[in-house]
Order: sequence, then structure tokens, then C-alpha cells
Amino acid sequence: MSNTMKLFGKTTAAVMGAAIMFTAVPASAQITSVGSLLDQVRNDAAKTERENAAREATFRSKRDQQAGLLNQAKGELNALEAKARRVQGTFDGNQRSIDKLEAQLKDAQGDFGEVFGLARSKAGEFKAILDSSLITSQYPNRTEVLGRVAESKALPNTEELNAIWQRMLQEIQAQRKVETYTAKVANVDDGAEQQVTRVGPFSVFSTSGNDFLSYGVPETSSDGEEKIFLAKLPKQPGGAINSAAAAVTSAGAGSMVYAPIDPTRGGLLASFERVPDTRERINQGGFIGKIIVVLTAVGVLFGILNIIRLFLTSMAVKGQKRNAKAKKGNPLGRVMMAYDNSKSKDAETVELKLDEAILKESPKLEFGLSLLKLGAGIAPLLGLLGTVTGMIKTFQAMMIYGTGDPQLMAGGISEALVTTMLGLIAAIPLLILHSFCASLARGVQSTLEEQSAGIVARHVESRGV
Repeated sequence: MSNTMKLFGKTTAAVMGAAIMFTAVPASAQITSVGSLLDQVRNDAAKTERENAAREATFRSKRDQQAGLLNQAKGELNALEAKARRVQGTFDGNQRSIDKLEAQLKDAQGDFGEVFGLARSKAGEFKAILDSSLITSQYPNRTEVLGRVAESKALPNTEELNAIWQRMLQEIQAQRKVETYTAKVANVDDGAEQQVTRVGPFSVFSTSGNDFLSYGVPETSSDGEEKIFLAKLPKQPGGAINSAAAAVTSAGAGSMVYAPIDPTRGGLLASFERVPDTRERINQGGFIGKIIVVLTAVGVLFGILNIIRLFLTSMAVKGQKRNAKAKKGNPLGRVMMAYDNSKSKDAETVELKLDEAILKESPKLEFGLSLLKLGAGIAPLLGLLGTVTGMIKTFQAMMIYGTGDPQLMAGGISEALVTTMLGLIAAIPLLILHSFCASLARGVQSTLEEQSAGIVARHVESRGV
């Protein structure tokens, strides 16, 4: 009974396996009964056993092959270790020989060893000084012999020892000279050569454009390319400094001119890169600063045009004063035409007509004065607004990042100060233009009132006669 159950279990498992693998059976192998299914399962099991046996055989062969390779690698490692021990023994022997020879050399040198050691030390120190000297851009290879002396373990010869004091003397002599020579400039025309003028060890600038150059020690090139020591400053100082450079390049032999000298040997000139120009200053003021600039430009342009208009009107009025015939193109002529239209009336009516004509001319003369005055008043208020917003940004930066880094607060402080400056700069010319326009307008109005009073007086006299 138990064997029957076992057979039934195996048959059931085989049937289930066959059902699972049914999709993998070829279409030609049609299963028509349980017996054929059992045969198919037995064939598949035999095939699987053959494949597993082939895989195991492959694994065993590869295992034996890997073992052989491992033994071969161990043998090579042992051979290399033995060779390394022999080489290390040779190296140790050579090192002992070198130490023995160095000891013999030291004994043979005696006091000369300390002297030449001092010479090597000073050669290294002086090489560092010359590498950082601006004069090396004129003599780029003068420190090579000092480098050989400083790095050599052998005793320097007479030529190398003489090179130390000769380079010192050359540096002393070159420091008092203003010379023009040809050198490559790194960031101009891909390192093209150009004429440069050197003022001692302090400053150097191009002869053609009077552009100041910076000096830097280049890294040693392994491919033997020529070293480039000079580069054009990103931002030129301008003004009197560049003018002094131009005076040096254009000076004749024996003449005396002021020369630009940077005692920090490039530090002061390089600091101009951090000095903002006008556009950068305005950008520091932010959006409010740009509004003030636009207000200033519009107000100044409007004020100048208004001054020109009032000046031409004043000249026309003065010309009308000398002409008895009224012209419609100027305020006084129009007032005189108003009198001509009402001179048949009584004196009071004539006076009222003239006052009316003057009142009509006043808005034309005072046109734009209120706008200039308004702009002059708004500009400082906008500057104050920018100051407040800039300080708010500063306090926010302090609250978030603390006070350890001043650069984090520089943006807000710059906006606060720049907007105040721009507001004051805008208010001053606008007030001046308003004053000029008001003065010209009052002058024309006074002339109109004066001429009107004269016309009324002459009218009354003519009626009294």
C-alpha cells in the first residue's frame, strides 16, 4: 500500500512537472496518454542528468586548470621575491658604498665642504629672490646656473661660484634703469612678443598701448617651451598713472619725466581689479539705483532743453524790445498785439487785457519747472529708500550667516551707500537746472510786466493829451 502511494505521489509530481513544462515541449511531441507523459518526463530527466554530468565534468577540468595556473603564479611569485631579495641586497651594498664614498668626500673636502654648502644655500636663496624679481622677465634664463649650484651635490666650479655674485651685481645695476625690451605677454595675441618698458624692479607696461603688465613666476615646462613671465592686467588704473606711463615711453634721451612706480611690485596695480567702475557702482545700487540714474538722465536732458528754450525766448523778447512792430513768435510780441487789439479802450481795460496776455504767457514760461523741482526732491528720497532696503539686506545676512564674513554683508552695505550717493548726485544738478530755468522765466516775466506797465503809461499819456 505504501509503495502504491509512493508511486502515485511520484506520478502526480511528474504530471505536475510535465504540466508546468508543457509549454517547452515541441509541437511534434504530442502527449496522448499518461504513459506517453511518463515517458516524456523520464526522457527529460535523463537529458537533464546528462547535461548536469557534462557541466560537472567541465567544472572539474577547469578546476584542475585553475589549480595549475595558481601553482604557476605561486612559482613566478617565489621567483620574483627571490629576485627582489637579490636586487635589494645589491641596492643595500651600493648604498653602503655611496655612504662610504660620501664620507671619504666629506673628509677630503674638509672646511671647503662648509664653504661650498654655504654657497649652495645662498645660491638657492638668491635664486628665489631673482625668480620673483621683475627684471627676470628681461633675462629669463639667468637663474638656471643658480639652480644647478643649489641642487648639485658636487663641488661647484669657479664659473658657477662667480655666477652668484655676477647675478647679484646684475640685479643691482638693473634696478636703477628704465629699459625697453621685447618679451612675450601671456594674454595678448596668444603670447605674442611686443615691446615693453620696465621701470626698475617696480613696474612694467607695454610700449605701444601703455598697458600695465603683471609679473609672475611661471611653472617649469618639461617640453622646453619658452617661459612667459608677463601678462596684461585685467583692469588698467587709467588716469594720471597711464598718462605717466605714456610720458615715459615718449620721452627722449636725457629728458626727465615722472614715471609710475609700484613699491609693492605689482600689489597696488593688481588692486585696481577690485575697484569697481561707474557701471559696476550703479549695478551695486540695485534696481533703485537704476531708477535714480534714469531719473537723473531724463531730468538733466529735460532741464537743458528747457534752458535752451527759455534762453531763445529771452533773446527773442530782447529783440522785440528794440522793434516797435509786434511779432507773434515771442511773448512780448503777443502782449503788444493784445494792446493793439484793445488800444481804443480805456486805460483800465487796456491794463486788464495786458495782464490777461501776461497770464497766458506765464504757464509757457514756467513749463517744466515743477517737474525739475519734483525730480530734485524725489531723487534723495529714492536714495534713502535704497539705503533702508540695503540695510535690511545687511541685517538679514547677519541674522542668517552671522558677522564672521564681511563679504556676505558687503552687497547690502554697497546698495545702501551707492543709492544714497546716486540720490544726492541726482538732486544737485536738478536743483541747479531748476534754478537756471526759474531765473530765465522770471527774467522774461519781469520784462513782460515792465513793458506792459510802459505800454499802459504811454496809453494813459496819449489819452490825457
